[in-house]
Amino acid sequence: IARVAPYRILHQTQDSQVYWAVACGSSRKEITKHWEWLENNLLQTLSIFDNEEDITTFVKGKIHGIIAEENKNEQPQSEEDPGKFKEAELKMRKQFGMPEVEKLVNYYSCSYWKGRVPRQGWLYLTVNHLCFYSFLLGKEVTLVIQWVDVTQLEKNATLLFPECIKVSTRDSELYFSMFLNINETFKLMEQLANIAMRQLLDNETFLQDKSLPKPRRPLKNISALKRDLDARAKNECYRATFRLPKDECLDGHTDCTLWTPFNKMHIPGQMFVSNNYICFASRAEEACHLIIPLREVTIVEKADSSSVLPSPLSISTKSKMTFFFANLKDRDFLVQRISDFLQRTPSKKPCGIDREWKWNVADPSSESNVPYSVFAVPVTSQCWLAVFVPMKAKEKMKEESWNIHFFEYGRGMCMYRTAKTRELVQKGIPENLRGELWLLFSGAWNEMVTHPGYYADLVEKSMGKYNLATEEIERDLHRSMPEHPAFQNELGIAALRRVLTAYAFRNPTIGYCQAMNIVTSVLLLYCNEEEAFWLLVALCERMLPDYYNTRVVGALVDQGIFEELTREYLPQLSEKMQDLGVISTISLSWFLTLFLSVMPFESAVVIVDCFFYEGIKFILQVSLAILDANMEKLLQCCDEGEAMTILGRYLDNVVNRQSVSPPIPHLHALLTSGDDPPLEIDIFELIKTSYEKFGNLKADDIEQMRFKQRLKVIQSLEDTAKKSVVRAVSGDIGFSMEELEELYVVFKAKYLMSCYWGNNRAAAARRDQSLPYLEQYRIDMEQFTELFISLTPWACGAHTPVLAARLFRLLDDNRDSLINFKEFVTGMSGMYHGDLTEKLKVLYKLHLPPALNPEETESALEATSYFTEDVTTEGNATLLPLPLMACSCLAEEKGTSPQDYRYYLRMWAKEKENKKETIKDLPKMSQEQFIELCKTLYNMFSEDPVEQELYHAIATVASLLLRIGEVGKKFSNRPTRKSEDCKANNSQDPVSEEESPTSEQSQNSAVEQQPQADHEDKASIDAQPEKTQQENQTLGDGSGEGQSSPLQLLSDDETKDDMSMSSYSMVSTGSLQCEDIADDTVLVGCEGSGAAARYGSTIDTDWSISFEQILASMLTETALVNYFEKKVNILQKIKDQKKIERQFSSSSDYELSSVSG
Repeated sequence: IARVAPYRILHQTQDSQVYWAVACGSSRKEITKHWEWLENNLLQTLSIFDNEEDITTFVKGKIHGIIAEENKNEQPQSEEDPGKFKEAELKMRKQFGMPEVEKLVNYYSCSYWKGRVPRQGWLYLTVNHLCFYSFLLGKEVTLVIQWVDVTQLEKNATLLFPECIKVSTRDSELYFSMFLNINETFKLMEQLANIAMRQLLDNETFLQDKSLPKPRRPLKNISALKRDLDARAKNECYRATFRLPKDECLDGHTDCTLWTPFNKMHIPGQMFVSNNYICFASRAEEACHLIIPLREVTIVEKADSSSVLPSPLSISTKSKMTFFFANLKDRDFLVQRISDFLQRTPSKKPCGIDREWKWNVADPSSESNVPYSVFAVPVTSQCWLAVFVPMKAKEKMKEESWNIHFFEYGRGMCMYRTAKTRELVQKGIPENLRGELWLLFSGAWNEMVTHPGYYADLVEKSMGKYNLATEEIERDLHRSMPEHPAFQNELGIAALRRVLTAYAFRNPTIGYCQAMNIVTSVLLLYCNEEEAFWLLVALCERMLPDYYNTRVVGALVDQGIFEELTREYLPQLSEKMQDLGVISTISLSWFLTLFLSVMPFESAVVIVDCFFYEGIKFILQVSLAILDANMEKLLQCCDEGEAMTILGRYLDNVVNRQSVSPPIPHLHALLTSGDDPPLEIDIFELIKTSYEKFGNLKADDIEQMRFKQRLKVIQSLEDTAKKSVVRAVSGDIGFSMEELEELYVVFKAKYLMSCYWGNNRAAAARRDQSLPYLEQYRIDMEQFTELFISLTPWACGAHTPVLAARLFRLLDDNRDSLINFKEFVTGMSGMYHGDLTEKLKVLYKLHLPPALNPEETESALEATSYFTEDVTTEGNATLLPLPLMACSCLAEEKGTSPQDYRYYLRMWAKEKENKKETIKDLPKMSQEQFIELCKTLYNMFSEDPVEQELYHAIATVASLLLRIGEVGKKFSNRPTRKSEDCKANNSQDPVSEEESPTSEQSQNSAVEQQPQADHEDKASIDAQPEKTQQENQTLGDGSGEGQSSPLQLLSDDETKDDMSMSSYSMVSTGSLQCEDIADDTVLVGCEGSGAAARYGSTIDTDWSISFEQILASMLTETALVNYFEKKVNILQKIKDQKKIERQFSSSSDYELSSVSG
């Protein structure tokens, strides 16, 4: 019999005889721990409820949720995604209508606060969504939020809420609390939001890492995706800590001690092992860091254990250094892993490995014989050495200090990095060692030696190639440190050109950004070209991520961090700086060029020394020290200009008295004015002050702040993009700004959905960041069809996708099967705005090429040849569909010119000068196309409240137009002189001014000839609504066959039953004849009944109708006019569409296939 736990916490309300067990424990300590959790997370919440029954229900739900989560975590892992987890994933898909491609990462029991009431439920975190479901006290709560919509994530505790996670979007704030493990949940949410931001920033979609090592022991119930994300987080932290290449993956880490010969101690810390490196980090942050590349390792051996030194391991390197690790828990397994990695390490030494760590460049003349194309000569270093002679004393002392350090701590990649190393860096690196130490501290050396010949190949490939990046590089070459002698000759300029161009070809996403030229020119002063190139790679891709892309996102992120730090450390100044708007101006110029553009060169280069050792943390702390030093003056400033002058003067007078070179005149020297000599600030004093006052900044904290700011910056940039796109299209579109913004959100969401739910990555591949905002998001026909179905005011039932495809073809001017936002809203506006004429014009165009696909009807070729003949015989160029003509010219132009900014300028100019299309420009419609139009109209009216009235109206109009077409054909073919004159007039103008009244007159005549038929028709419709619907359906279906004559559009039953014949069928069975009566053309009915015999069973290719005739006929029917002129609220449609987006469940095969695409 199981014993009852000695300690229990029970829940019982005052009037109840029943109690509920909440927690139990075997010791007082254990039960106290449970009680503390309840106190912090549950008790203060209970006061919110009105009655005891609600309290009991809530407590029971909460405790059951926690027990379920605890049980979930205790399940052993039998397969990749365990049973319980699979069950939760299926439940999530069903509950929120997600397709199979949407993967669940993890789920947690928690409470969502709706107002002041908590709803206990489950939080599901998927790759692209945050979802929450609760069913409590008879109330259901369902939430679905896309990660790309999250603007802020915060973990905090307030008086009202216990420790909670706040999720903010543009229009709501959601609070979740009572987590079993809030830190784990928050960390995962951050990761998923970060992946979404990367998708918005550079189109990087989430791809699961299939190569993750299998866990050695059965894990708790953790999904493969959760393991993947955990591994990614550890990898990023590992690479950032030791400045390793971006593809390095951490295999594992273990506690150990490292023997440090310089102070004769065993330092406790952690050993990290990855594919190509063994690294060590001491527990005390400053004590010691060590990086051992496996390419350098010669021997790994287990030493004898002793009580003093258990489980020791020694690792020897090519540079004759030996490292002793001890206290390793699983030494045998570790040695096996290291030896596995060593076997995979290339035995062939990459070129450059033999080079010793001696950057003391000897006599330049001895290297001048090396062929120029080999890039062995550090071109710009020669310039530096040739122009300046080092002042031996100061430099000798510095070099001596470093040599002593190398002797004690080692030299090269395997050097012990300690607080002593940092002290030496702060004092400034000697000129001769700068290149070597920059490469070491930045990690660029690792990438260079493992990619021999890579730079030379890039230079060769990029030679003679031109694009937008190379043009910008060329423009900026002579602006790169023009005051320095090294860049006052073609040798230095050529080296700079090669490095920048090579990088633009390596990373086309960045290409070239202003400020890269300034940084690269300084790198070239101390390194050869290949080294400068790899340092630039380290800067752009690892140390200053996203700084140099088109939108300088990284710099804006760090600017946000700088503002946050100013609020924390300099609260007095923070508000003033915000008011003046100075921080945004200064931080970009300071951070992007690492102070090189704002400080004298000799001083700024010391900042670069510390930056390569410490990273962005140092730039931030120096920036804070500069503001702190100028606080009093800045507080008295009246405007931004004054503040900028104060800071400019200060930075211009930061001097390096230890510099070996004569001072180089600085661009900002012009700011120094006035009679008083400026106060000089020593760079080393500034650095020392920055460490004393702001040295407690931690790299981990900065990474955390970067995440928070990245959300803010990218969402802010997305808002800016939305506004600029909306402004760009608003001029020619009938929608309001609010409607356009909502349409943009829906359009972008549809694009993003295709990125992560599409079967292929084509959607992501087609977004080019270098394009203007308007062109960045483009959707294909499938996505357009989905949007069209949900937003169109012209719902046509099953015929709607056909109409959507036609509109897509009409809008796709350049025939690349993609349309941008402007094209999309142009199409939508045509249906929503304008009068009857404008809307009919859109509908008319949808039934002509290129909108009408030749495959849609079998006789399309005849129709096309009819149009071609028309053009040649009548010589009327306007009969060609205008969009088709425009697109052919466009395609021609596109093929011959590179897609650079000039191409877009030309496009823009063309758009600006487009001529207003008139109804006379529209080509005539063939009988086949007219039948397609009728089919669309019949489908369009099927669900309208006044559908019977509309059916009658369209039947009347269609019959009338068929007769007009017949008459027009006979009239144009009559061998009389007047007919020929008419034809001559017609060839000059599709529908001349004189013809318009004639056509109206003819319509009126035709209508007058059939009053009895109309009357009978109305009676028939009133008496047999069901029959009429059936007739209309038959008409719609019959017209699609493409082989039916107007007579055959009706079924056999209909033709037998005279009572049910509509005016459409009555007119179709009669024929018309044209007579000349005193110069006026009048239409009269004809007794002949040979129409069917004449038509046979094929479409009449001589028959045609003009847009003006259709418009005039439509205007005679009030029901049709009212239908096309009624206003539809697109905002309501968008709102409904968003609701549907939440429910695209697998209930419908069509919906699922369209979503998973």
